[in-house]
Amino acid sequence: MNGFSSHGLDEDAFGEKSGNIVQAFDYFPKAKPQFIERTSSGGKWTIAMLIVSSLLVFSEFRRWWQGMETHTFAVEKGVGHNLQINLDIVMKMRCEDIHINVQDAAGDRILAGGMLKKDPTMWFQWADRGGVHRLGSDENGRVITGEDFHEHEEGFGEEHVHDIIAAAGGKRQKFRKTPKLRGGRSGADSCRMYGSLEVNKVQGDFHITARGHGYTEYGANSHLDHKNFNFSHIVSELSFGQFYPSLLNPLDKTVSTTPNHFHKFQYFLSVVPTVYSAGRTISTNQYAVTEQSHIIGERAVPGVFFKYDIEPMLLSVEESRDSFLKFVVKIVNVFSGVLVAGHWGFTLMEWVREQKRGRMNRRKSEGVLSGKI
Repeated sequence: MNGFSSHGLDEDAFGEKSGNIVQAFDYFPKAKPQFIERTSSGGKWTIAMLIVSSLLVFSEFRRWWQGMETHTFAVEKGVGHNLQINLDIVMKMRCEDIHINVQDAAGDRILAGGMLKKDPTMWFQWADRGGVHRLGSDENGRVITGEDFHEHEEGFGEEHVHDIIAAAGGKRQKFRKTPKLRGGRSGADSCRMYGSLEVNKVQGDFHITARGHGYTEYGANSHLDHKNFNFSHIVSELSFGQFYPSLLNPLDKTVSTTPNHFHKFQYFLSVVPTVYSAGRTISTNQYAVTEQSHIIGERAVPGVFFKYDIEPMLLSVEESRDSFLKFVVKIVNVFSGVLVAGHWGFTLMEWVREQKRGRMNRRKSEGVLSGKI
């Protein structure tokens, strides 16, 4: 009736074949495979959409796996009376020539030399180790260095709270052993001082000077000859609170040297209590540091001075992660958005191509002479 049968065509061939009752509710029209035209441009758009979808899905997965970090500052409500200082320093002087002392704002003095371990060592065993770097500073005097959690053995930085907590671990943390001396203790040219100190949680001054200069220990009143002064030092660890070797603080693994006998190194530290939360919670401290060093006269006291101040604030770093269902919804949205954008892009490109093709056909038709009636 409609002329299709005269050409050997059936009108029913353009519709869906009858099937089960569920197909009767299918609203979306389907085209027969023989009526679908495959083009190279469509294939290119399909490949492009697959690549874009893969990149976006990978980005969403990485963001979901890493979680989100929330940083908040608050006034520290907890009251603490003691603060632990973890120290691991190599000084280019003999152990018996070094004097270590702590004095805080409360007026208490701690002869730290009797509380820390001292091991004779060689300077080259520490100065040539990988990762030791010199301090740099900007125009404001702030130290430029990388501070983050990392595994010293592997030499890479952990960037996220869950990595921080995992690196801290539940096992007891210990200081590394001092490398053995091949020539015996008498051939040592440096001293390694390491251990933990319990001090008052107030502003204080931890300093390292030469024997007989500055504060005087009992039974050690003899002055060290000035030509033996050398306050070049390597800081392998300087942290506050519970000892976590996986935490790289601003002064950790730094070296400072001087050719002068009378030299004064000063470090001004601002300590901020910090709490990390990601399923489990650990409490520690971070600090910012400003460094000054200069040559002094023989009437002044040379040495290495760490002046620390406890800030009355608490930094909380919390890591959270979306639920898996929310992550799946985001993935579906990504695919849907890429499909819609790809469809519109392909349609627009085909429309532009048809317009160009139509213009070319019109130009060709204008070149044909037509007769007048």
